[in-house]
Amino acid sequence: MKCGRSEPAVQFAGLGQILDLARANSMWPLGFGLACCAMEMMAASVSRFDLDRFGMFFRPSPRQADLMIVAGTISKKMAPVIQMLWDQMPNPKWCLAMGNCAISGGPFEYEGQYAIVPGAHLIVPVDICVPGCPPRPEGLIQGLLALEDKITGGERKNLLRRFRRNGNKLS
Repeated sequence: MKCGRSEPAVQFAGLGQILDLARANSMWPLGFGLACCAMEMMAASVSRFDLDRFGMFFRPSPRQADLMIVAGTISKKMAPVIQMLWDQMPNPKWCLAMGNCAISGGPFEYEGQYAIVPGAHLIVPVDICVPGCPPRPEGLIQGLLALEDKITGGERKNLLRRFRRNGNKLS
């Protein structure tokens, strides 16, 4: 019999920690896409990858969403619309930039170009970046789990997480 330290039967937490845990495990992303990364974002919500198991349901209105996923190339004509949607979202709110175009302008960012915004961080504050062109649904899910850890203060404090990022069980 292994005699070691076990988890207590009852754990106490402050109200802020409980609210952060609830926010992290029930994020509602705003459902809109700008380019090819939007197809991968939609693929992450279907039955094969199933974002519903993480408590994430795409919302059609910014007034119901607390996560903005900027998926794709941002043109300068679209930048004010993204800013308006961001302003309409209630606090607390988070932003995830998905794809190289949303992170840095991608292949459309070159000297002399005039129509593309070189990164979503110039419009809204970005919390997590998911690289790729386009990133796979697994990459988006990993980015969303990283955002959950950021909200709760780390994977050790996320009591609903059963596995670490590298696949080992939490001890």
